[in-house]
Amino acid sequence: MKLTVAAVARGVSLLFGGVFAGFLVAVLVLELSLRDFEAAIYTQVRQVELVGLDDLASATLLPALAATVVLVVAARNRGAGRRLVVVALVLLVAVLVTTLAVNLPINGDQLDWDVQAPPADWSDVRDRWQLAHAVRTAAAVAAFGCLTAAALLIRTPTSDTDAAHRGERHE
Repeated sequence: MKLTVAAVARGVSLLFGGVFAGFLVAVLVLELSLRDFEAAIYTQVRQVELVGLDDLASATLLPALAATVVLVVAARNRGAGRRLVVVALVLLVAVLVTTLAVNLPINGDQLDWDVQAPPADWSDVRDRWQLAHAVRTAAAVAAFGCLTAAALLIRTPTSDTDAAHRGERHE
């Protein structure tokens, strides 16, 4: 069985895109749960979150982005499957931009907060972070949905000869 670059990219984009979207949903649930707690507890939990979660985000978002770029480039036609992959790529880029512009700067600031005396505007900062996180979570889930739908629409034959025998177009 010969795997194509597109088939490998599709698998990588689905795996890492799905893990990334699920990770963001889990963080969103945690963050929404923290809304009922006072500043010191919120700050302490955020600082614990930041120990490794940024690394997990990078380790899942970047491969998903790279594989999705490969899928866009490797697609041979302009069918619905390719359009879905392009939409997924745009959504993943929006996630990256939101992360770089809003979430990461706030993460850096929160690491320096004193747990016993968070800044007076801590809840405003929390709300900005959570709003940006909700936006990027929705975008990541939608991107994963697009990648999944595209994978269902685009069958990747093991070779062009197999595709020709089945009457399929190889994308």
